[in-house]
Amino acid sequence: MALEKTAEQLKAEIIELSFQLEEAKDTIDAIRTGMVDAFVLHGTEGHEIYTLKTADQTYRVWIERMGEGAITLNKDGFILYSNPRFADMAGISLDNVIGKHLREFLEVDVLTQLKAITQSDKLADLKTETKLLRENKEVLPVLLTLTTMNLEDGTALSILLTDLSAQKATENLLKQKNEDLQEARNKALKLNDELENTVVERTKDLTVSREHFMLLSNNIPHITWTNLPSGRINFFNERWYEYTGYTSADDIEDIWRSVIHPEDVELTKSRYLNAIESGQILEIENRYKRADGEYRWHLTRSTPLKNDQDEILFWVGTATDVDDQRKAIEKKDEFISIASHELKTPLTSLKAYLQLIAKFDAEPVPDRIRSFIGKADNSMNKLHTLVNDLLDFSKIQAGKLDFRQDAIKVSNLVSACAENARYMFPEHTIKFDQKYDCLIKGNMERLEQVIMNLISNAVKYAPDSREIILSTELENGKVKISVTDFGIGLSNNQQDKIFERFYRVEDENFTASGLGMGLYISMEIVKSHFGSMGVKSTLNEGSTFYVLLNPLSQ
Repeated sequence: MALEKTAEQLKAEIIELSFQLEEAKDTIDAIRTGMVDAFVLHGTEGHEIYTLKTADQTYRVWIERMGEGAITLNKDGFILYSNPRFADMAGISLDNVIGKHLREFLEVDVLTQLKAITQSDKLADLKTETKLLRENKEVLPVLLTLTTMNLEDGTALSILLTDLSAQKATENLLKQKNEDLQEARNKALKLNDELENTVVERTKDLTVSREHFMLLSNNIPHITWTNLPSGRINFFNERWYEYTGYTSADDIEDIWRSVIHPEDVELTKSRYLNAIESGQILEIENRYKRADGEYRWHLTRSTPLKNDQDEILFWVGTATDVDDQRKAIEKKDEFISIASHELKTPLTSLKAYLQLIAKFDAEPVPDRIRSFIGKADNSMNKLHTLVNDLLDFSKIQAGKLDFRQDAIKVSNLVSACAENARYMFPEHTIKFDQKYDCLIKGNMERLEQVIMNLISNAVKYAPDSREIILSTELENGKVKISVTDFGIGLSNNQQDKIFERFYRVEDENFTASGLGMGLYISMEIVKSHFGSMGVKSTLNEGSTFYVLLNPLSQ
């Protein structure tokens, strides 16, 4: 039969199958022993064997692209394999890495550890921080991880190098910050110690200063107190308690209303609150009730003590008993009033007789006698002016400086004064610079008295100058009438006192007559017109005295 195989053919097939079976057995043994990386799968068509060649390729790609440097060494330390990252970390090309000895890249102490591991009979691993020596002589901090492997051809070393430069930079920054923080802490501790010492010293000084203040305030004849910046009183000296009869147990805030005279309470309170709000010095005369019930006049002053930032630390107040002085001044004012009235009548008669003698023409009067009469008349005029000043002063003190007020044109007022001044002082040039004109409400005679007093002073205190300028202008809604001279001028201290009664300018090279009441009377006249007066002056250059009055609404 054609389909039947011969014995020879069957024998040949048996031999072939035996060979295949032996080969399969060897393959399975190789897989089982790990000599071949593969695995067996049972499919529909039988068993199939798959090798791990693909997985090995994936592993190689991962090694090539990983962020750490990877190298393999033989037991002598020569590099057998390197990935691109290691070459990049070392700063050389990949081709130049293979075959180089590890000593060209690592420090001696790490090499010593690696040598000990390779010479040991036991497998060992190593993990340590070291420095990678780069081609450009720089060093790169790295974490070295060593794994030893036994291969067919002997022991091999697998090394991973992780770049620690960013981590080290962060650590160095953190270290620097910690050092800075420690330094700042040390400075703070030092400053704190110094501050504590300063506080101790200042507290000691403050205690001494307070004791000095207490000793001083309790041994002066004036009432003294202190206020907080808010105005609240927090201290009275012993003189206060002696004068008022109160004790330190009494409520300070409630006492003062019962001590100050009822007629002075509202004015005192108003000035006090204004000073607290503005930070300006408080000065007022008011009456304080003594323990026996008598009210006595006091000059009350309160001054703020400020720091470098112009902030008020506290107020220091004093009350000085001026009752005896006021009574003496009242007696003096009374004497002046009586004397001026008693002098006015005989002076008027004497002046009339001098005028009659000057006009006598019944028989010739010798020129020398007429000269004496002229001088006597000039002296009489000065004395008459002084008496009129005394009368005005007594009226001011008595509150009786009353006069009729009408609408006045400023240009007419100043022109009249300029004309009179040219007649009275023919040797001087009197100029009138009119920049503004309006109507004001006032008394023509009294306002002429004010301006003529300013012109007279300009002539008196400018002996080497012959020019006087009168001017009118509008300033901040008020009409300003000014009289300017180019004489001796005034110092700042003199300007502060020039409008006080009986004040006279004293100059070592110049002396002027008068009682020192002219500007005081002028100021009171201007105040009665609801105006004000002022002065601007430079020493040895001249002065400008001015009057500010309210224009009448047109």
